Amino acid sequence: MEPYKTVDIAFGRGHLTVGLPERAEATVIRKATLPKLADQTGAIHAAFDNPIDAPPLATLAQGRKSACILICDITRPVPNRLFLRPMIETMMAAGIPKDGITVLIATGLHRPNEGVEMAELVGDPWVLDNVRVENHFAMRDEDHVDLGMTATRETPVRIDRRFVEADLRIATGLVEPHFMAGWSGGRKVVAPGVAGHETIRTFHSARFMEDPLAVQCNLVGNPLHEEQLEIVRTLGEIYALNTVIDEDRDLVHVTFGEIIASHLAAVEFIQDVTRIKVPRRFKTVVTSSAGYPLDKTYYQTVKGMVTPLDILEPGGTLIIASACSEGMGSKEFRDAQTRLVELGPDRFLATLTAKTLAEVDEWQTEMQLKPMRIGRVMLYTSGLDAEERRITAVEVIGDLDAAVAESIQRHDDPHVAIIPEGPYVVPVHEAA
Repeated sequence: MEPYKTVDIAFGRGHLTVGLPERAEATVIRKATLPKLADQTGAIHAAFDNPIDAPPLATLAQGRKSACILICDITRPVPNRLFLRPMIETMMAAGIPKDGITVLIATGLHRPNEGVEMAELVGDPWVLDNVRVENHFAMRDEDHVDLGMTATRETPVRIDRRFVEADLRIATGLVEPHFMAGWSGGRKVVAPGVAGHETIRTFHSARFMEDPLAVQCNLVGNPLHEEQLEIVRTLGEIYALNTVIDEDRDLVHVTFGEIIASHLAAVEFIQDVTRIKVPRRFKTVVTSSAGYPLDKTYYQTVKGMVTPLDILEPGGTLIIASACSEGMGSKEFRDAQTRLVELGPDRFLATLTAKTLAEVDEWQTEMQLKPMRIGRVMLYTSGLDAEERRITAVEVIGDLDAAVAESIQRHDDPHVAIIPEGPYVVPVHEAA
């Protein structure tokens, strides 16, 4: 056991140093080390030229009059600055007019990204100067095409018209563990990314959320994944660019091609790197919300609470650090958190189980019930006002080091698990 005295964990745009007491025995859980790409731009061009189950991008673009490129919103650190311009230039060289190309921000039900934030998200002024960059608005029913319902679970399928009606449709994103859909990226950028509110609220209803197979790193039998696959197959021809990044947020892997096949290829690359086997459970677990941009809100912080639950000993203490620089999140999420505090976990859950459509953002409060069922949850944050801290429904702490030391003493167990990158790493308990 390496004698750690301090460990840096992701926090805001930097790191937070966790000091450990003398008797602590720390297990630091990270992704496996990924080799850096010598030429990131070259890797992107190679992916365009050698796609999976599809012709090269230059060939795909020939004869098309329009294209819609989906990008994730500001909550995902996708390296858009590396691939958007070469993707668009390839389309234009093949004959698609630049006024026929739209970059559509797949916000789901998140707020739009405008102004300076949009510029940061896109990462390349050339893109903003040459093509339309627009936000998806899930609540605008008139912006969506009604494609009926899925056959298996009768999910209403409403997808943004700009994507449905484009001649060439490409989703781009980051492949990382997702605490409900198994893995992010690919089909998830389409639905819920540019889906209407009824589609999204169905995905987040209790019948999906409480399904034991709707968990991180699992696609087999995952109801969310299966619905997403049915939706993209209903839409027809869609392609995807899938990226994988390391702890430094550098691009280390990229695939391009048919949306399902190229996404699965990226998952195959990343799954053993991200899903880390741990031979024991811990009574003290310290994690993060992965730093900026994921820890901008308490809403996103819940993901970091759910991901390490497989290694948290029942009755143990989960300590999470998140800047929450933008506060709680949406008004709807605040309302759900207030109801959780007023009703308590059991009565709150009972209000959800009969609903076909979840209320906007209350699903994240439902996910918070999972760590609360297992143990004690503590939050260290530099954001949130007094009322916001009250409605987190967890214990807000002012001294991270003291909380770790106190947990070790309370449980009379020096073993501590520390996950510096939060929900980007999935620890899995497998006894040796």
